[in-house]
Order: sequence, then structure tokens, then C-alpha cells
Amino acid sequence: MRIAIPSKDNKGLESEVCEHFGRAKYFTFVDIENGKIKSIEVVEVPFEEHNPGDLPNFIREHNGELVLAYGMGRRAMVYFESLGTQVITGAYGKIKDVVEDFINQSLKIDRDWRKKGDFGKHEH
Repeated sequence: MRIAIPSKDNKGLESEVCEHFGRAKYFTFVDIENGKIKSIEVVEVPFEEHNPGDLPNFIREHNGELVLAYGMGRRAMVYFESLGTQVITGAYGKIKDVVEDFINQSLKIDRDWRKKGDFGKHEH
């Protein structure tokens, strides 16, 4: 399984999850095999501005099967759904911890993330 996580910087597993999916400058792609982290790839987002669908297609091009994010606009969620890509929102903290908690089925989720930001409220 290949997990895509919006990242605050390019430090891989040591980076923090970027609070706003659409404003992430980097994505950390983590490959999981047999319940273990097998490889990590950090990819810089290749565009400054984006239109609906650009980031989901970017993640698809990098073979992302699951997105672990904190906050995400409704349009992006619907787009991912149309691509068959699973999304889990409310994930926060250091990427290494988030991935390990996901593997161990103990992922901590902030269910109130929508109240804490302007997710989906900006114009494209």
C-alpha cells in the first residue's frame, strides 16, 4: 500500500502533517508492506496554484492509494472518491507517528478539524 501525506517540509518521516491539504508544498509517500514501512519518497508539489483535481491527479500519478490528511476541502474529497482513492482526514502530528499508528490501527483523529480552518472556503 502506498500512502500519501501532505507535509510541512521535505524531512520525510520527521516532517509534520501539513494542516491544510491544498496548501502543502510537499507530499511524503510511504510504502507499507507486511505491516512495515518499506520506503519513503518526498515529492515537491510541482505547481504553485492548483485547480480542482490537480492534487488528486498528482497523488494518483505517484501511485497513492490512501491519503492521510488533517484538513481537506469537500471538492478534493469528492474527486478522490471518483478516483477510488481512500481519504482519512483529521490525522495530525509527525508523519512517522501517523503512519505507525495507522499500521497499528491506533490512528488518533481530530474529528473537529472542520471547525479549525478554512478548508474548502477558498476560491480556485
